[in-house]
Amino acid sequence: MPDPDALTIVHAVFSSRLAGGERHCVDLAQAQAAMGHRVHLVGPSSSAVRDAIGPTVQYHGLTLPLARGLRLRSIARDVGADISHGHLGPACRAVAQVTSGRRVGTLHVGYKAHQHARMDGVICVNKDQLGLLGQYRGDAQVIYNWAPQRDVDDRGDLRAELGLLPHQLLVGSLGRLNKAKGMDLLIAAFRASAPRDAVLAILGEGEELATLQRLAGGDARIRLLGYRTDVNAALHAMDLFVSPSREEAFPLAILEAMRAGLPLIATATQGPLEMLANQPAQIVPIGDASALGDAIAASLSTLRQVPRHLREPIPYDVSAFDRTAAVERVIAFYRRVMSHAGLAGGRSSAPATSAH
Repeated sequence: MPDPDALTIVHAVFSSRLAGGERHCVDLAQAQAAMGHRVHLVGPSSSAVRDAIGPTVQYHGLTLPLARGLRLRSIARDVGADISHGHLGPACRAVAQVTSGRRVGTLHVGYKAHQHARMDGVICVNKDQLGLLGQYRGDAQVIYNWAPQRDVDDRGDLRAELGLLPHQLLVGSLGRLNKAKGMDLLIAAFRASAPRDAVLAILGEGEELATLQRLAGGDARIRLLGYRTDVNAALHAMDLFVSPSREEAFPLAILEAMRAGLPLIATATQGPLEMLANQPAQIVPIGDASALGDAIAASLSTLRQVPRHLREPIPYDVSAFDRTAAVERVIAFYRRVMSHAGLAGGRSSAPATSAH
């Protein structure tokens, strides 16, 4: 017998690649379906998201990027959506055109009035975002993201793949290759400050690939490995993880590095400052390749003093980023938004760690 409390939820994400925001959308949709809700996901027909979503979520593929808002509105109406939930800018703009049910967006990057002002509710992924909503009239809630579990990929040992000797130190980073992620700063910092026998592995793809290859200057220590499905294994092969971003709302890569117990260096962007508060991680100024290089050199010097097989994982506290609790909070937020007669005038300032 159908559950009378089950919601009909339509997620939208229009990316072709499967990066942090897309992975979050997929995992949230799958978790909601596992709870008994009727879940749909709308995206490009050829998107990697389609391949990642399981059979419990109905995927609606759009063949062309034209009139996506009108087509999403039609899908939401036809399935009887209670909630349409946008992920990343293009999808949020489309969700704003939905006229049935309520409209919610997650601020994977940040609040932008032309993308989010017409939403009935927005989910902030850090506390600073909540204070930067300006004149937004809808409901808002801080709900931290979590690190979705990745499928097991037994491609092999990254250290062996790179030809590393046992004493060599491997610095790693993970993310889209675009300006915001700061991989150019990481390459500059590594080339200037890392010891000659250290290796840098960057996992990810994007429009900055050719630029980064030029910046690497043929340095054999710097390996741009592209998109990988064996991220968990790659993280466990690393000695140090670096997040060099110029802007970051809530980087899932940092959560994955924390889960792997890796020493961690991050720039003082919005999300990492909150995620790593009172955690045993190093924070360096944004955009400062010299400071980043100094931190890398100091960390590698310390790591070199203890053989790899004798190091203990760093015990980060990741209890605030629990998947089950966060998914329940998202559903509770949906119901709260649905309970409003119109756009909400007030906001909740409670963070994700409080009861909702």
